[in-house]
Amino acid sequence: MADDFVGMVGSLVSRTMSLELARVTERAAIAAARLRGQGREKEADQAAVDAMRRELNLLPINGTVVIGEGERDEAPMLFIGEQLGTGAGPQVDIAVDPLEGTTLCAKDMPGAIAVMALAEHGSLLAAPDVYMQKIAIGPGYPQGLVDLDASPADNIAALARHKGCDPAEITAIILDRPRHMALVAAVRETGAGIRLISDGDIAGIIHTTSPNETGADIYLGIGAAPEGVIAAGALRCIGGHMQGRLILDSHDKRERAARMGITDPNRKYELADMARGDVIVAATGVTDGALLQGVRFKPGMIVTETVVYRSSTGTVRRIIGEHRRPERFEA
Repeated sequence: MADDFVGMVGSLVSRTMSLELARVTERAAIAAARLRGQGREKEADQAAVDAMRRELNLLPINGTVVIGEGERDEAPMLFIGEQLGTGAGPQVDIAVDPLEGTTLCAKDMPGAIAVMALAEHGSLLAAPDVYMQKIAIGPGYPQGLVDLDASPADNIAALARHKGCDPAEITAIILDRPRHMALVAAVRETGAGIRLISDGDIAGIIHTTSPNETGADIYLGIGAAPEGVIAAGALRCIGGHMQGRLILDSHDKRERAARMGITDPNRKYELADMARGDVIVAATGVTDGALLQGVRFKPGMIVTETVVYRSSTGTVRRIIGEHRRPERFEA
């Protein structure tokens, strides 16, 4: 009986935390959205970081940032190792991207989101802010159908065979970057289609989980490692397969990784290596996109759309927030 009661309390705490994380990303999204279209990437990022940090520090957790903003773009940080929360609660890992798609927000283009993941202590891959090679597909496929070390042609062919379709009916999502020129050419040689995205590879990976709605079957290419771990957390909740490999192509990066406990710089990480245990992921739209609607500023009201994923229950919750005291969101 006592164990049942403890389990009920733990479950209640987790459900409550799902709503609390939605509040965190809502705050960050609203702060960034005030600067939409103004061309001020760093200022928007700073506003989202500050809002997210303030809200996280109100939560009854003993949290450690294991995936945070890095110094690659000289951006404001929620830095790796930062302690967050009141300290009067469970130990948890935190992965944050207060504003994924800073350029999208600055140009008021589709797809900017505020996103974070929270998991049991030791559940999220602690990695330096470097690039990561990634491959991801949605649920319903056998383990090992696609592989990071296989050629684009082999991966597209395997996916098409399993779906019972021609490769021309497969669509790959790839970040539009010069580094992907050879990858794009190789995918196009198979006859598959490509959806090039300017930013936002967390949403890009999530889109592979519902190809009938999004038209996206597979994610390929190189993006930031923090976004890779957060995306892995989302797939842990809603299903799918993903592999990643950190790109540690300098002595400094390998040293930073070693200090974080990464002993094999060439390791291929499976989904469960990047996110395991009970994971909660929350994301709020900043600008309108395929995944979420952006923040709406209305007379006497701010409207947000948030999605919350939880792995232990396989639940996806969409929350439309009508915030009728907008003064509460003033910095």
